[in-house]
Amino acid sequence: MRNLARGILAVVAVFVVIVAMTLIARSRAARTEPFGPAPTTADLRIKEVDLEEETKGVRWRLRAEQALMYDQEGRTNLRKPAVRVFERNRSWTIIGDEGDLFRDPRNVELRRNVIVTSSEGMRLETSVLRWDADEQRLWTDAPVTITRDGSVVHGTGLEVRLDDESTTVQGRVRASFARKAAR
Repeated sequence: MRNLARGILAVVAVFVVIVAMTLIARSRAARTEPFGPAPTTADLRIKEVDLEEETKGVRWRLRAEQALMYDQEGRTNLRKPAVRVFERNRSWTIIGDEGDLFRDPRNVELRRNVIVTSSEGMRLETSVLRWDADEQRLWTDAPVTITRDGSVVHGTGLEVRLDDESTTVQGRVRASFARKAAR
């Protein structure tokens, strides 16, 4: 009986040593990065996108590092998009880390580190910004920070309607306004 117990103990000890050596060997093995671009199900992949269009007297230009087009979804995924919008008296620059351009009706969503700057000195920062082409509406439900000339406005959302030129900062709004120096 004692020999049987010793035999079982020896088998268990050998098993534990083998498992430990395998785990140590695998943890020390060199990890390799996959070669080439990540696999994707996109129908078309475009690098260095540069698209320009004019609609109703407003010219806009979209640039992106990469675009992945998904025809079935009617969506184009953009990496590092930058949009420039030119109106008669002012211009806007909108950047983000990623976004989607939807085919019908040309709606846009930008995500992660979205920053809007205007030629008039206004800056808006948020994590998500959406454009609804049918309603001519720019909006987000994410927190926003708007700065201009030392003044700062914080809110939990934003809605801009271009048809009546109205802007609403939503939620609990906190604002501090800088006084301009007397001239």
